[in-house]
Amino acid sequence: MKRTAPKSIGEILDEFFKRPYVARKIAEGRIPDIWSEVVAPQIAAATREIRLERGILYIGMASGVARQELFYQRDSIVAEINRRAGHDIVRSIVVR
Repeated sequence: MKRTAPKSIGEILDEFFKRPYVARKIAEGRIPDIWSEVVAPQIAAATREIRLERGILYIGMASGVARQELFYQRDSIVAEINRRAGHDIVRSIVVR
């Protein structure tokens, strides 16, 4: 078969990773890294669990003080995570 506009493997992969579903899944996989960038180092160190289910980010904390601080800053943290991810993947945060 003769092609009029052949594509390189790199171009094909770029197109694949730009698909909305794939790009969103990649952003979801980056949440632990984004979390460490968004919160203070002490809070990142006290984080025991990070889990995303249906747009809700569940955070398990080892420190009650860190848990309380996150509770008050939930909305701004959600906005910053979504901004850095490039997608609205987190709707709310539940801190345990």
